[in-house]
Amino acid sequence: MQVLEPGARRAILEAVDELRAESISMLSRLVRCPSTLGNEASALNEMARIYEGLGLTPRRIPTVPSALEGHPGFSPPLIPYDGRDNVVAVFTPREAKGRSLTLQGHVDVVPEGAADMWETPPYEPAIRDGRMYGRGAGDMKAGIVSYVMAFRALKRAGLQPAAQVQMHSVIEEECTGNGALAAMLALPRTDAVIIPEPGPGMPAMYSAEVGVIWAWVTVSGRPAHVRDMQAGVNAIEAASTIAGYFKRYEAEMNRAENIHASFHGVNHPVNVNLGTIEGGEWNSSVPTRARIGLRVGVMMGNSAAAVKADIERLVAEAAGDEKLRGAKVKLEFKGFMAEPCVFDMQAPIVKLAKQHFTDVSGGALRDYPSAGLTDGRHFVLHQGTPVACFGPDAQDIHGIDESVGLDSMHDITRTIALTMAEWCGVEKA
Repeated sequence: MQVLEPGARRAILEAVDELRAESISMLSRLVRCPSTLGNEASALNEMARIYEGLGLTPRRIPTVPSALEGHPGFSPPLIPYDGRDNVVAVFTPREAKGRSLTLQGHVDVVPEGAADMWETPPYEPAIRDGRMYGRGAGDMKAGIVSYVMAFRALKRAGLQPAAQVQMHSVIEEECTGNGALAAMLALPRTDAVIIPEPGPGMPAMYSAEVGVIWAWVTVSGRPAHVRDMQAGVNAIEAASTIAGYFKRYEAEMNRAENIHASFHGVNHPVNVNLGTIEGGEWNSSVPTRARIGLRVGVMMGNSAAAVKADIERLVAEAAGDEKLRGAKVKLEFKGFMAEPCVFDMQAPIVKLAKQHFTDVSGGALRDYPSAGLTDGRHFVLHQGTPVACFGPDAQDIHGIDESVGLDSMHDITRTIALTMAEWCGVEKA
């Protein structure tokens, strides 16, 4: 690695400071894109414009299930991929002397929930007390802004990386990870990856993450008038019975002997979430059908295939419950089929990022075993590439009034800029 000269370091940090207002403006534009599942086009188009503004040529990479379904990182998709191509850009130096790097982030966001509960509308960015509020501000559009502005800061300082730098803007981090997989496979492997995902409300570097499976259980009962309720089979009550089997499974999976060493000290890392429920037709009719959507965590030492088998067994057992007599049960797997992952905390890219974060902020990136997951698993598990996954201070992600700390975003930009410069080396722009 090329050690940064003090003058270059100072010039890069000054450039980041000069770009701060532009960073906030860029984040505002991205938050205004309501990039929920199937609606990512506005954010992807904005990223193409951003890459062009860096002097790079954006490239669209489609997510093609038929080309990915044989890969161990593939997850069954929820909707078609037409019109939602990932956007990437690749910087090539005059002479490659350093180590190559991928800067990766997802543009998709989860639904805003009850918009009337937000203090300000979810897709109208608002700044209060040094934080920007809006869906996706923290998870993870601020992180994308940080890596873009880190690259721009080098250029502003009269420098550029002395190695290839890839930038990936991908879809479906929140439900399959297939966008990241498609982009990763379409481009050459780099020497390291930085993913500026938000941490747990404090400075943190992801050290491990659980795997996740999405399952859908549909119960078909027997409708009847409510006056003859006992003659029917209530699909909603039957679905609730099935949910109870999964909550008991959750308790079992969180027993101490089932928790991997990387999660020791973490309370309840394996979560089963009853995320969606739909069903019924009329308040005075015994409901015919109910469908529940489940998110089931996968602990290290276990596998997605083993947990999938557990889910099949649980649903079969529940279907034989006396409370479900006369009901029909259907199980589907769509969405995440993701393995757990441990990140190498001794990897040079991780150590370098931690060092630079401490230098610019005075704080420290603590190791963070996450009960959620990121796209980082693809690079580690399927490519053997070290990943430094750390990002700005975000609060209430996936909740109401999601926000990101703008000072924290600035620190992450400074950290990525210095880490990229030292990892890749620099040459005059």
